[in-house]
Amino acid sequence: MNRLITTVALAALGVGCASLSRATAEEPKTTETVNLSSSIADLDQQKAVMGTSVILSQREWERLAAAWGIKDPPKVDFSKEILLVGTWRGAGFKFLNDVKDGNLTTELVGDKEERPGFRYRAVTLRRDGITSFHGKKLPAE
Repeated sequence: MNRLITTVALAALGVGCASLSRATAEEPKTTETVNLSSSIADLDQQKAVMGTSVILSQREWERLAAAWGIKDPPKVDFSKEILLVGTWRGAGFKFLNDVKDGNLTTELVGDKEERPGFRYRAVTLRRDGITSFHGKKLPAE
């Protein structure tokens, strides 16, 4: 009986710890310079960004915007902001992110049912304190 109680207590502790780590992730606080979302019917266009990525220059942002048909992409001050871009095959999704020790990690959460084409979201985040993305060092501000 004691072994069963110990096992149940350990399992509950594990579940509690797992939910704590997930609870630290939240939707990013955007700067609102860029806050776009839409869908694209041509699935081949998703190859430009699969999952999540950061854009670090206006030229790279304009190239992606042109590929995805975004007219007049907003100017971003890349010395103060980074552009977080995500793609998803379902009907809708959101970013969850966390910054620890300067490392920005992002998770996409949304509808699991795949739909034709894909959806994208692009948002700007303050660059202060962000030195790497998923463990990969970013160039200096």
